[in-house]
Amino acid sequence: LAGRQIPMLGVNMGNLGYLTQVSRREELEEVLQALLKDRFRLERRMMLKGSVIRDGQEICSDVALNEIVISRREMLRMLKLRIYVNGEMLNQYHADGMIVATPTGSTAYNLSAGGPIVEPDARMTILTPVCPHTLNGRSIVLSSEDQVEIEVLGHDDAGQAAVFDGDSSLQLKVGDRLRAERSRTETVLIQLRAGSFFDNLRSKLAGI
Repeated sequence: LAGRQIPMLGVNMGNLGYLTQVSRREELEEVLQALLKDRFRLERRMMLKGSVIRDGQEICSDVALNEIVISRREMLRMLKLRIYVNGEMLNQYHADGMIVATPTGSTAYNLSAGGPIVEPDARMTILTPVCPHTLNGRSIVLSSEDQVEIEVLGHDDAGQAAVFDGDSSLQLKVGDRLRAERSRTETVLIQLRAGSFFDNLRSKLAGI
């Protein structure tokens, strides 16, 4: 649905359901009545565009609402990654992976990896290393206007992939760069409840 500007209503079919408005245990009739009577508001969420740059050329791209992750393809293998922000080198990591998250995705994989929670209306990008082999492996929060590039180092062309929202993936070779930046596409979510972000945060995460 990306790019179609179709509002979406989340129904929780699992456990946490942080983005959802309705539980599968609730009656849907009340929800449908609220939609028919326009008793809702719309939220526009920032998305990321990720592009794989190989030999100076963009070979493929995709979008993500939560995060783009460079992940290892082999269980016991550590990745070597070099991070650039707006063309300037930021840092180099030995880690299990690197998360580039949106504010919406801050409560997903980013949270599990020790990253910060960010209000979903914010416009920023979060970099969180996954199990970095360093004593200084903190997340870094950047402006949404910043362009991030992650260069794959090492010797194994089959050892890593870029994963978009835990769904689609693009295999990365040594020397490739994953360019992550704010997408022109936004996700439109239906909000039925009047509760604030902090109410939702407290209720959803209280039992974790």
